[in-house]
Amino acid sequence: MEAPMQGLSAQEVMDRKERGDLGKQPGSITKTKAQIFKENIFTLFNLLNFIIAALLFAVGAYSNMIFIVIIIINVVIGIAQELKAKKLIDELSILNRPKAKLVRDGREIVVETEDIVIDDVMVLESGHQICNDGIVLGGMAEVNESLLTGESDAILKTEGSELYSGSFVVTGKCYAKTTHVGSENYAVKLMEETKKTKSVSSELLGSMKQVTRFTSFLIVPLGILLFLEAIMLRQVLVSDAVVSSSAALLGMLPKGLVLLIAVSLANGVIRLANMKILVQNIYSLETLAHVDVLCLDKTGTITDGKMKVKEVLPLRDFPNKKLTPLIQSYLAASDDNNATFQALQEHFGTSSVYQQTYKIPFSSLRKWGAVSFNTAGTVFIGAAERIMNGLPAAVEDQIEKGCRAVIIGIYDGEWQNERELPDEIEPLCAVILEDNIRKGTAKTLEYFRKEGVDVKVISGDHIKTVSIIAKKAGLKEWENAVDLSSFGEDMDYDSICMKYTVFARVTPKQKQLLVMAMKRAGHQVAMTGDGVNDLLALREADCSIAIAEGSDASRQISQIVLLDSDFANLPQVVLEGRKVINNVTRTAGVFFIKTIYSLLLSVFFLLFNMPFPFIPIQITLIDAFIEAYPSFLTIFESNTKRVRSSFLRTALANAAPFALTITAGIIFISLTLPFDTQQRQTIMYMLLILVSMLSVIKSCIPFTKLRVFICVTMVLGAFGALWILPQLFEISAITTAMLSYIGKVFVGLLLILTLLICITPKFEKHENLG
Repeated sequence: MEAPMQGLSAQEVMDRKERGDLGKQPGSITKTKAQIFKENIFTLFNLLNFIIAALLFAVGAYSNMIFIVIIIINVVIGIAQELKAKKLIDELSILNRPKAKLVRDGREIVVETEDIVIDDVMVLESGHQICNDGIVLGGMAEVNESLLTGESDAILKTEGSELYSGSFVVTGKCYAKTTHVGSENYAVKLMEETKKTKSVSSELLGSMKQVTRFTSFLIVPLGILLFLEAIMLRQVLVSDAVVSSSAALLGMLPKGLVLLIAVSLANGVIRLANMKILVQNIYSLETLAHVDVLCLDKTGTITDGKMKVKEVLPLRDFPNKKLTPLIQSYLAASDDNNATFQALQEHFGTSSVYQQTYKIPFSSLRKWGAVSFNTAGTVFIGAAERIMNGLPAAVEDQIEKGCRAVIIGIYDGEWQNERELPDEIEPLCAVILEDNIRKGTAKTLEYFRKEGVDVKVISGDHIKTVSIIAKKAGLKEWENAVDLSSFGEDMDYDSICMKYTVFARVTPKQKQLLVMAMKRAGHQVAMTGDGVNDLLALREADCSIAIAEGSDASRQISQIVLLDSDFANLPQVVLEGRKVINNVTRTAGVFFIKTIYSLLLSVFFLLFNMPFPFIPIQITLIDAFIEAYPSFLTIFESNTKRVRSSFLRTALANAAPFALTITAGIIFISLTLPFDTQQRQTIMYMLLILVSMLSVIKSCIPFTKLRVFICVTMVLGAFGALWILPQLFEISAITTAMLSYIGKVFVGLLLILTLLICITPKFEKHENLG
């Protein structure tokens, strides 16, 4: 089809740009630098810490303000990591950004979307995302507006029809005049409109918000009560009251945990970016950690999407000199550009021997297309079982070998019914096409199987074709296949999705319903796809993964984009998410220990009118050597075991035995120990450090060389600091009597700790590192 008009001239484009009638640079998919600085600096945790620091400064307790250095370092590291991740993501997103095809000066050109001006003529083909509102000038296309309206049915657009940005072309080709650009578009934002699929839920982020709300609710009233009690009941100096109260409050804040989560996610994104994998939402990594079902589209995912004609099987005595011109005329008139039609065009070529009178684009839902010609009737091309009943043995044999078969038939007359096929179609030939399976597919599928991820293949192809391709790809349960076209409308998706592994003759809507059924069964579902027929399923999946070689729309809507279209990278995508979650969950328990015992001890000392036994500088030592140092050295480990429990529940369960043991020990010592105040506080602090270190050692099991090094240096560093600077940490010299008492109490605490660990519910199975 020729362009219906010349389009704008270069001068007309320039005039409109000078008037400002052009789009704007697409917004970054990442946070702005200002947002990164704001979200790392202006947090509730930071506010509370700086308030405590200000109070300590006001009373001259300068040495106890060292903790603020750790807070500042946390902020700097967090900002630096997010900026690094942003830079890589922005660079990759440029490669992923859709471009627009326009007609200008009578020629088709490709430009950036922000270069489109009012009245530009857009060329829209199958798979293209419509980036600006417009009116169809010529041609015919089926458009899916589900991203805007929620309705999944494709809408036929012909001359005069309105088009809206944010929708995408399913089939056909049309020319449209741009009516709105930039903020005037119906979708308001060009790229961002496609991402209104669902908000990515983050268990890590949600858990930290719960902890923040809970501690913030308690920290202010407890702080005030501890301070007033010290001033009014014990009548201590204001400076001493501030120092004592500050230590209790500082312990309740798991300061480094927020940074740990941010750094872990950012590093995961950076590692994937270096593999040419674009993560369009940083929390998609967390979603991937929980995936236990991976749905694969066959064409373009398992196979490389580059089909070729293997052979042409005649179905009746029809001369080639007549057949070839019919096929060439169909292909010349057709605007379909999927892998099948590209293979047909390469084999047969295109030539407008006959003049078209009507055209029905091929669609994944109908699985057929048709073109009517003035003197030759209507030529149909479609799935074998759609065009004819009962396939010849030769065609069946090719399908059995994993090839795809399309039937070319003819109808004597013009056909304009887009919903039904005529009964009088005369099959002319079967075109046998074959796919190329991507390298490394068998190894990839086997890896998923070993890692406990259930792989399912969902395709619109013939059941035998899909199952044989699945067999060649190395899928173990390739025979467990079902043809969804054989079911009626009242299909039980909940039972079917669990029963079968390979799904054939699946419509785009059925793909979505299968994913929904798997989610209802309690599975975390990832979906890969490359075409417009995958979009509904991609939107529905917990995590959507697009192949870069696929359509614009599939890339824009997906959370993960494989920019090099390497299917073998899929395991790394899933396992990277597991690595983040497992490492954060393992270390988070150490951070929550201090939060729990600080809260419990604050209540106890408040009720018994006793001073909190520690000072901020002592809490800072624990923050640095027992929490931050071990955690940040182990978050890069390759712990890729399957995630089986919730983050917060597991972290609190890991922390509770140690926190309760510390609480019990300090309460016992406070009520019974026959030493002076400073000696008693020193003993409490020594036992606090020892039990806290045990939690780190336990989290490092099974030991590796790195973990042994971390445990040894943690012990040497913490006790070395106390030995070198006892005055700074306000601890007294340990006498023989004190050492003997510490030993006895420590043995008792070990027994309590062992009992608590045994009775604490286990929320995840222990496995060796991957």
